[in-house]
Amino acid sequence: MLNSKWLETFTVLCETAHFTRAASRLNMTQPGVSQHLRNLEEQVGQPLITKQGKSFTLTPAGEAVFAVGQKRRKEEDGLFELITEDDPHSGEVVIASSGSFAMLLYPALIKAMQKAPHLVLKLEATPQNKIIEGVIGGDFDLGIVSQEPSNPRIEGNFLGREELCLVAPAGTAREKITLAALDRLGFIAHPDGFTYADELFLKNFPTSYAGSESLRVRAYINQISQIPSPVAEGIGYTLLPRSGVDSFPNRDKLEVLPLEHSCHHDLWLIQKLGRQMPRRADNVANLIRSVSKGLGS
Repeated sequence: MLNSKWLETFTVLCETAHFTRAASRLNMTQPGVSQHLRNLEEQVGQPLITKQGKSFTLTPAGEAVFAVGQKRRKEEDGLFELITEDDPHSGEVVIASSGSFAMLLYPALIKAMQKAPHLVLKLEATPQNKIIEGVIGGDFDLGIVSQEPSNPRIEGNFLGREELCLVAPAGTAREKITLAALDRLGFIAHPDGFTYADELFLKNFPTSYAGSESLRVRAYINQISQIPSPVAEGIGYTLLPRSGVDSFPNRDKLEVLPLEHSCHHDLWLIQKLGRQMPRRADNVANLIRSVSKGLGS
């Protein structure tokens, strides 16, 4: 690696074409400029200039080193400009969340990118433990999880509470909501569905609910965006967080059935403890807060 101080001295010397002017610009003595030149020539192993009286010309090696000096200065100027500018509408932000929240959030991210052509927003739907691991490891800038983080390397901010919904075909609420009526309709199961059933049905049907294994499963699907589809077509009911319901394109074909005892999941926005976020990430965090407000409390 070329010594950066010697290289800058040589670059200024080439630009001014004069030892005295170079020394003045660098706030150095003329012998100091000459010493830096000799040191750089020793490092390169070749003479960099040919003296002609009080002037000089560059050798082929000198021309190559001068080009490197100009390039390095340009790169450093660009770096400092990037650091000091911190443009809130440019750069990359990586976010991770549950699949249902990702579906609700992504349209808002698309609008943000439309307004800022140099903003790159990446959203990954992944389980909660992977979100925490990714935030700690630096793979994700921001994460949305369903419980207050306990890891000492994570800091979190409470976003709100998201309702766990009993989702049925539109018009179902005209009938009395009983577990037997739901069983006749049939359960549209998914990876989290049985856990949701234990959580919601134990509170609302404590005497008749015999556990998730007793539910009559009508269909099973593991694609979060497709879970409401059979419900919208009248095939069965399902259990989803509010974000998974509100983000479904045919929302008007779904009905959230009212229950005596509701269930909610907390939402937390997390980032790595002590990490100073760029302004673009702060803007995305504010966008996430805005989207989460519509989920109920």
